[in-house]
Amino acid sequence: MNEVAIIKTTAGEMVVEFWPDVAPKTVENFKKLANQGYYDGTAFHRIVKGFMIQGGDPLTKDAKMESRWGTGDPGYKIKAEFNDRPHVRGVLSMARSSHPDSAGSQFFVCLADAGFLDKQYTAFGKVIQGDDVLGKIGETPTGPSGSGERSKPLARVGVESVRIAPAPAA
Repeated sequence: MNEVAIIKTTAGEMVVEFWPDVAPKTVENFKKLANQGYYDGTAFHRIVKGFMIQGGDPLTKDAKMESRWGTGDPGYKIKAEFNDRPHVRGVLSMARSSHPDSAGSQFFVCLADAGFLDKQYTAFGKVIQGDDVLGKIGETPTGPSGSGERSKPLARVGVESVRIAPAPAA
């Protein structure tokens, strides 16, 4: 049975379909974390206009940990499942460090075509409802992050919950 993720944010809801045919372990990991409530109370801590929004870091639940936002994970890494799905607007993909097999819980959603990420990051789903919400989050005013990148949201964009539900009938 096909399932979707309902990502409820402070800006509204996005519904994401999964691609288990190209990234089965990544989909399984995301669903497992969502079902555990892992993402509830986190935030989109990195927003790059015209590129992507990034979330899934457990450290974003705690404002005191702000200097370390972007470094959190579930205590393990998953193997990359690079595939042929293009990184276009609405695509859900795993964030990672420079090592290909370093993804854990952090994910990003593309705001525009980002072909340079193709076959370098594990794309595992796509927004099928709530593109307006994605756009709204992508327009959040940002300032410089610790690294100087202009990607730190000036207002918190919270992830209230991520729920796994049966896919709506087509």
